[in-house]
Amino acid sequence: MQNIKHFIYDFLIDKGFSETTAIYLNMLGLLLALLLIAFVVDYVTKRLLWKFSSGVAKRTKTDFDDILIRNKLPRAVAHIIPLIILIEFVPQVFFDFEFTESIVENTLKVIAIVLALQIIRRLLHSIRDYLKTLPQYRDKPVDSYIQVFMIFAWLLGLFSIIAIVTGISFLKFAASLGAASAVIILIFKDTILGFVASIQVSINDMVRIGDWITFEKYGADGDVTEINLATVKVQNWDMTITTIPTYALISDSFKNWRGMMASGGRRIKRSVIVKVSTIRFLTAEDVEELKKIQLVTDYLNSISTKIEAQNKESGADKSLLINGVNLTNFGVFRKYLQTYIENHSAINKDMTFMVRQLEPTPQGIPMEIYAFSKDQRWVNYEYIIGDIFDHVLASVKYFDLEIYELSLGHNS
Repeated sequence: MQNIKHFIYDFLIDKGFSETTAIYLNMLGLLLALLLIAFVVDYVTKRLLWKFSSGVAKRTKTDFDDILIRNKLPRAVAHIIPLIILIEFVPQVFFDFEFTESIVENTLKVIAIVLALQIIRRLLHSIRDYLKTLPQYRDKPVDSYIQVFMIFAWLLGLFSIIAIVTGISFLKFAASLGAASAVIILIFKDTILGFVASIQVSINDMVRIGDWITFEKYGADGDVTEINLATVKVQNWDMTITTIPTYALISDSFKNWRGMMASGGRRIKRSVIVKVSTIRFLTAEDVEELKKIQLVTDYLNSISTKIEAQNKESGADKSLLINGVNLTNFGVFRKYLQTYIENHSAINKDMTFMVRQLEPTPQGIPMEIYAFSKDQRWVNYEYIIGDIFDHVLASVKYFDLEIYELSLGHNS
């Protein structure tokens, strides 16, 4: 090694160069030779490692090695060997220049730390991309965890670089940061809150990528497209993007429609208001006329026989309709709608469905249809509701009922 260090120096001295000139030219020649060797080793190592990793990836069944190559991890790893050569031989090149040697060594150590961070980043990104190909992780906030690891890695790398530049040992430098921990926590408050929130969101399975959520406070109503350490991105139905702080998912209230999507039905809960003044008892003639409506024919035949027998048994005076048991046009209409919903092809019969009378209002009595459509897609869902209530509004008049409409000065 000693002969190598003085090879050019001795040659130049023999040729009559001054000692100072020989020292500088010797250093320059060794430096160029070292850089050339490092470049050749880097090129060869990169080519060999790339061919080897590509061949292995083609022969294996797993996609993970393909993702490693796609993220160029082998290329980053190939830089390790030439960097080691440079660090090892720098003292031989700059043996006559201690100050320069120290600067170059520290610079190479900083480069080594940055290279290590790049390798870690590409490895973590490869793990993230691979996990996203697995069904059980596809809707999990993997990005949040990768970002947290990278933050800690970059902080550790940054502290190591500062320790190298300042000449302070890493342990002493880390210990001195204890006094500044409050400032660090304040600076990274959102990151810490986001990290804690992303863990709670994942553990409690509160939100997944692809979930439809409604978050009124932030004006969000759409599908979750991305869950990061600090933010959750929601693509609204109008194609706008809403960004929500991750910690807001555990500190505020929001609605997740995943349960509805997984249930096999989407709820229909809508009512029409019937004018009270149009509700009345039905005469025998009215009942006979309503029997022409096929959906209530069997019901009216059955219930009429029972009512007639009950009234005879109780001796009800039917000269007044209010006496005894009677049918109302409102009740028959409710039964009609119930039968209509039962026979509607778009309604999920395995879930709750009913037609109910709600509490009277100053406008009238609401008649509500409560059911679940089979099709959960928004456009189709709205079409189903429209189809049902088109029929409801058109059928009211056959029962001698009227829907409430706000009067604008005309007789109602």
